[in-house]
Order: sequence, then structure tokens, then C-alpha cells
Amino acid sequence: MKKSSKEKKRFLCGKRILPPAISKEFSVAQLIEETMLAYNGGRLRAACLLFKEYLAKDNVTIGFSLAGALTPAGLGVSAIIPLMKHGYIDWMVATGANMYHDMHFAFNLPLYQGTHCINDVKLREHQIFRIYDIFGDAQVLYETDRRLREILVRPEFQKEMGTQEFYYLLGKALDEHEKKHKLGEVSILACAYRLGIPIFTSSPGDSTIGMDIAGLELIENKNFKLKINPSIDVNETTAIVLNAKFSGGKSAVVLIGGGSPKNFVLQTEPHIQEILMIKEMGHDYDINITDARPDTGGLSGATPQEAVSWGKINPQQIEKNVVVYGDATVYLPLLTAYILSVLPKRKHKRLYDRRKELYQRLREEYFKHNKEIPKLQNLLNNIKL
Repeated sequence: MKKSSKEKKRFLCGKRILPPAISKEFSVAQLIEETMLAYNGGRLRAACLLFKEYLAKDNVTIGFSLAGALTPAGLGVSAIIPLMKHGYIDWMVATGANMYHDMHFAFNLPLYQGTHCINDVKLREHQIFRIYDIFGDAQVLYETDRRLREILVRPEFQKEMGTQEFYYLLGKALDEHEKKHKLGEVSILACAYRLGIPIFTSSPGDSTIGMDIAGLELIENKNFKLKINPSIDVNETTAIVLNAKFSGGKSAVVLIGGGSPKNFVLQTEPHIQEILMIKEMGHDYDINITDARPDTGGLSGATPQEAVSWGKINPQQIEKNVVVYGDATVYLPLLTAYILSVLPKRKHKRLYDRRKELYQRLREEYFKHNKEIPKLQNLLNNIKL
């Protein structure tokens, strides 16, 4: 059956694929907007345009997740810190490993370009560790651990806290070290401290930072009282998202890699809807750079379409979400370069400074909307210890 020309035109209304020849005068923005028209180049272009048109607005709160060994590859210095300083990261969830390796830069402990074509037994004999094609002297690890432990036994750390407060205090110490030794701005944690950007780690025990805390606990000294409470993180990340939405704004997530940080950013919405029973729709915008696949479970529940079924992504905004399948070490620098070249600097939200206020608002909304609280309080009151 012959279709109408009107319906036919509906399928052929996209940009014609006839890019200009790339020249040495091309800017990053031209390269992405004018020549990346299909496949994952096209998805990167879509992500960049989505960021420019929607995420960059002042009323959008942007949460980043960071997984994979990206800071030892230098992406903290080259990509993440510039985005933070430009005002386009409002809060972040990162693996503890990324934050541990971030400290090498703050302490001026070098990592080197190496090769993945190497005999690792030989590297072990020479006390050199390898992260794919990155080499480091084992003394870098030992010295980072020694300095970290000296920081962790300071008085301000001797209490129970979430990773947001923990990283703020650690970032303050690293900021002092950067300035004292005139290293420039090389640490994500130090930069986050200066700009009031909250950073969380969803699995704080799963890193050398967690191992150093655990080692100090083995001493069993009554003066060491540092305890990381993950429940604080669950509520404080959720408080940031709830504030973004209930203040008349939007919530955006930029997921770099997968792992636990990816879900920890996304689960803020199910926590609002399912656990706290507050009426909400989900995150409004989602840019996902990943090399995982949903059909093997590595990306399950996290693609924008699938995440809608969990309440993680707003179904009314599903067309404003992009998945770029590929290597974050390639696409993140390009995304950063694009943002810095086409967008003006945005005012920092300094969400850390509002930590207690946002937490209290979350609690008030929880008590307002959840009718099961009196029953739960009664059960808690009847616990016999």
C-alpha cells in the first residue's frame, strides 16, 4: 500500500548526511556538531547538544557518576576539574579507587605512561604496579597510605559521618597541600572542597581508602572514632535530588562508566518514590557514557528506557536522554572540550554548604507523605535490647 508523501517526509526530516571536509581550522564544536552524524559519533553529538540545550540551564542540578580507573589516567585533571570549575558538576558519586588515586596528584606522587604488553611478573619483581598501560612505583601507594593515615587520625575525623563530609574534610587537607607545595589544581577532592561540591562513594569499604580506615580500626584505640555510615549517603544524595525537583528545577545525571556509582546516582529517585513515598517522576535528563551492555546484566536497569520502569527516569522526558556506547577515556575529554568551548561559566550551587538544610527538608517531606511512620515508630519503640 502506497504511503502518503506527508508520512514519508516524517521519516526523512533529519539532518542530511553531507558533512564538510575536516580541516585544520576545525574547532571541537565544529567537529562534533558537523561531522559526527551517525553511530556512536552521532550519540556523542546528541549528548553534547542535549547538554547545551537543557542541562546547562541554571535551574538544572547536575549529578555525575565516575567509575573505572579514570583518575590515574589523568582524566581528573584534564576533564573533571575543568567541568567542576566551569560550574557543570553540582554533585558527584565516584568509586573510592578513583578518589584514592586522585590523592597521588595532590601529593605530587607520579604515575607514568607504560604499556599493556608487558610481563607482570617482572613488574612485581621491581615493585611496579600496572593499571592497563599506566605504571607506578609501589612506593606511591605506600606513601599515599602513610599520608592518608596521618590525616585520618586528625581530631575532625573522629566521629560517625557519611562520605560527603568525609571527602570534604579530606579535600580540605589536600587543598592545603596543593597550595603549600604550589602544585596547581590537580586534585578533584581539593577542587570539590573549594567549590562546595558534594562527593560520595557508594561502597566506601571497596577501595584502599576503606582499607586504611579498617587498618586503623584494628589498633582498637578508643580515640579513633571514625565510622563511615552509608545510610547517611543514601539520604544526602536523595536530599540533593529532592531539592532540585521541589524547588521548581530539574535533575540531570551524567553517568561516566558503570558500576555502583551509576546506580547510586540513579537510585535517588526510587528512594524518594518507593521508600519515602513522596510523589515524584524521576530524573529529567540522562547522559550515559558506557561500554557495558544491558543484555548481559552490566547495564541492566540503567539505560534510560529501562530505568523508566524503576522510576529512575521521568517517562515524560524519555526523549531527552542519550546513551553513548564507548570508551569514557575517549568520549569524556571530547564532551568536556565541547562544553567549555560553547557554554559560559555557570554559577556554582555550593550544595555542600546547604547539606544540613537539604537533609532536614528531606526528613520533613518524608514525615509529611509516609503514613507508615507511626507504625514504624511503634515497632522501634518496642524493640527489646
